[in-house]
Amino acid sequence: MNSNYINIYNNLVNLTRNKELYKDFKNQDTFSDRLIFFLLHFAFFLKIYKENNDKKLLQEIYDHTFRQVELSIREIGYGDQSINKKMKDYLNLFYGMIDKIHDWDNLNAKSRGFILQKFLDNAINIDFLVDYFEKYRLNLLNNTLNSHLKGVVKH
Repeated sequence: MNSNYINIYNNLVNLTRNKELYKDFKNQDTFSDRLIFFLLHFAFFLKIYKENNDKKLLQEIYDHTFRQVELSIREIGYGDQSINKKMKDYLNLFYGMIDKIHDWDNLNAKSRGFILQKFLDNAINIDFLVDYFEKYRLNLLNNTLNSHLKGVVKH
């Protein structure tokens, strides 16, 4: 496994630490909320870079990222059986995200809001999140996968 993939994972983690994402939540943010934001960022990342990049490389990034997620869940203290169930749930959620954001570029703001509301039902200001993820998508389009691998992308 290439250690450069850790740059991508760390960038995704840093994006999910953005306090602005959680400022309009009904309840205090939780590990689950942070993981949902992480998965949304990763779904957009894969959506943008799947077109013009090596599928094997993207699969390695995907594998590395989900291994890191599993390690994070283990660090929280879940047992082996719980981890398997949690990982299955998170993978299903992730595939649902990929499916829903597939046509993001062709949707209006209201439709985009419905998508985000489906995953972030704890959020109050969906319009802010729609704008945030559109800016994130555009940032991804303006950078190469290689720049993410080298860790030179600033968000």
